[in-house]
Amino acid sequence: MDDSSAETVLSVSANSIRITDVTQDGDVLTFAITSQKLNSSAGVCVFRTYEDFDWLQQSFFSQENVPGLQGIIFPPLPSKAFPLQSSTQAKALKQLGFLALGQNWQSYCKALEFYLQQAATHPSLCKCKALDGFLTNSESPGKQRGKKGIFNRLSQAVEEMRKESHKDVDNFFQNERNKNTNLAASSKLATEKLLDVVMTEQKLALACGHFSTSLHLCVNQDDAAAVAFSKVCLKLSDIIEAVKRNFEKVASNNLSTLGLGLDLESRYQEAEKEMLFRRTCKLIELETVKKSTEKAKPHKREVMEAFQKAVEKEFSLISSVAKQEIERFQASRVNVLRSFLIGWCEQQLDTAKECAQLYSQHLEAFKNMYSK
Repeated sequence: MDDSSAETVLSVSANSIRITDVTQDGDVLTFAITSQKLNSSAGVCVFRTYEDFDWLQQSFFSQENVPGLQGIIFPPLPSKAFPLQSSTQAKALKQLGFLALGQNWQSYCKALEFYLQQAATHPSLCKCKALDGFLTNSESPGKQRGKKGIFNRLSQAVEEMRKESHKDVDNFFQNERNKNTNLAASSKLATEKLLDVVMTEQKLALACGHFSTSLHLCVNQDDAAAVAFSKVCLKLSDIIEAVKRNFEKVASNNLSTLGLGLDLESRYQEAEKEMLFRRTCKLIELETVKKSTEKAKPHKREVMEAFQKAVEKEFSLISSVAKQEIERFQASRVNVLRSFLIGWCEQQLDTAKECAQLYSQHLEAFKNMYSK
């Protein structure tokens, strides 16, 4: 998903793109996007809403004069967040998963940041003028709505779902479709399971906080025995508070590393699925045209043959681009997931060491209480 060698016409460095802040006004989130000018120390900062991101995505979809556009695996844009609908947390979790968690929409901002970086390092999408304007123009493109006709999401093409099971004429793509189906389901399941783990850790942290606080209610100074018991309760409260902080840190680590990695992997598998589906639709169109050409009457055959050649050329080009995209995607997804896994292991190891040291200190303090 990362391609530092991508030829680019961007006026900013792709690796410098960051979302540094987010502000909320009612149900509207506004994101501050910073980047660095190429061959310059000058920085750029623009402010964009989700509608602006959606406009950019539609601009990618509706590009003209881009050969084999339908064979591109487009970076997946996260679903829109609705910050005011706090009463529907279950709906937000179902729609956004990990991106609905975290303070001040940090996870959501990171996902949008990834989206921009992936687009900026893509060998074809980086040449889209709309992307450079999105990153550098202080004026919002929001009022310029992109075309939405050519690449509807799979959920919007219910009447064509039967085409997904259509046998491919190329074993490479048939095998890729089978593999994608399995990986898409597995990555989605893994993401959901880790989300359950994170939410359980957060609930345990909350419960530990309540338990730690309730132990203070046991403090009593009536007699020596009560005083001794109170000391034990206070020390136990400190320990439970340490357990609480550990659960919070472990959950935060899961969210900011492996959680975001699995979420990105799951959404990218769906993006590849959509690309493969578009190619399958073009294959079926070609097969239909061939049948029509065979049945065409003599006076119409020449026109039909010319049309067939045009469709064949388009299908061949889409397939060529798709193969390149798949190879690039498979290589980059390994690097991206590896990076997230390494970060996850490092953060959880640091947290475990910190927690073990703190527990040792509490244990020593407990020993000292009874050695006096």
